[in-house]
Amino acid sequence: MRSISSTLIGVLLAVSGMAQERPPGEVPVLIGYYAGNGDGLEEYRIEQLTHLIWCFGHLQGDSMMVAPEQGAIIGRMMALKERNPGMKVLMSLGGWGGCSTCSEVFGREGGRRHFARGVLDMLRYYNADGIDLDWEYPAVQGPKGHPFASEDRHNFTLLVRELRAVLGDRYEISFAIGGTDECIRQGFEWDAVMPVVDRVQIMSYDLVHGYSTRTGHHTPLRSSKEQPLSTEHAVQLLTALGVPLGKVVIGAAFYARIFKDVPAENNGLFQPGTFKNTIPCSTMDTTIIPTKGWQWYRDETAQAGYAYNASTHEFLTTDDARSIAAKAHYVNSEGLGGIMFWQLVDDRKNEGLLDVMYRALRAP
Repeated sequence: MRSISSTLIGVLLAVSGMAQERPPGEVPVLIGYYAGNGDGLEEYRIEQLTHLIWCFGHLQGDSMMVAPEQGAIIGRMMALKERNPGMKVLMSLGGWGGCSTCSEVFGREGGRRHFARGVLDMLRYYNADGIDLDWEYPAVQGPKGHPFASEDRHNFTLLVRELRAVLGDRYEISFAIGGTDECIRQGFEWDAVMPVVDRVQIMSYDLVHGYSTRTGHHTPLRSSKEQPLSTEHAVQLLTALGVPLGKVVIGAAFYARIFKDVPAENNGLFQPGTFKNTIPCSTMDTTIIPTKGWQWYRDETAQAGYAYNASTHEFLTTDDARSIAAKAHYVNSEGLGGIMFWQLVDDRKNEGLLDVMYRALRAP
């Protein structure tokens, strides 16, 4: 299959770069990632999503591969369009620990071309609606031992251009980015990338992560003196770099991070601690409760909830109904493209955080 002509590429770039803001009255996108095994998939409120993203395909040679058992799940996701015909189903490459050869493969012209043509074949086979790139991270260290190089920055531009040339305007192209200054500033040629893609999705979570030795909010909406990184900080940085707000999607977390060995000062917030584990938000109503030693608190500056257990010296940071609603309001007030979350299986199937997000995005 031949790539489309350079003239047509130019036309596509011009067309896709025209919309700088989300048009008035257009509903923001509501994107859910799904990395589950298929159990109970059909029981979720799929009607509330504009996009459902399957995770993850990985590189095998120069091609994105899907395991046979995952192909069956993708088929079930596509079948959900009978309930929500307007929903788009995308397929995602990479994820944390899933892009160990991305720097090498996408650093070669032949690698990019072979990958893009394979993506087209894959999207046609599954009848899916686009590709989501979750390369963690171009030009920045991701998992320890994963190769990265300064050239990744330009090679990412060449990659999305090759994808758009091969996919045309029939399929969507989106990509996820880390919510740190380093990932945003060093990883991408924003003026060249954004005209080619449909949206960029900020992973504005894990801002306090497993390597952290101090507690904080892992997915705060706003910055504070103690924690400058936040959703709003990432959006403001993208705005300063000329990224159109209408193509910016912020992230929410449907899981909590727990730290152990945390002193009680300030109810555990911004204190020394050691990462212990994550838990899905769907379990917190029965586990993070006063009868088990937990007390809930709120940081009004960051617009984030947290909990502390004085008996076990554990600290929990998460999104909750109030912070999700605040993020949805922020999307609407700033004219952003929408909101996404990781991930669907961590939510309750009914009256969970997705329901809160859906209602808040459509509130007057």
